[in-house]
Amino acid sequence: MTVDRYLRMIAGFFVVLTLALGHWVNPAWYYFTVFVGLNLFQSAFTNWCPMMSILRKLGVRT
Repeated sequence: MTVDRYLRMIAGFFVVLTLALGHWVNPAWYYFTVFVGLNLFQSAFTNWCPMMSILRKLGVRT
């Protein structure tokens, strides 16, 4: 898989996870959901995301 596909998979996982944690554990988890969404939004314009840098350092192909 490529960096872009891993990025979408990880972002989707974090959104679902933090929505569940916000519902069952503590509503403060919704802030992490907002953080993920804002990162995805800004990466649409800049083509850069912190997770992309991490995945590249781990050797995921581009």
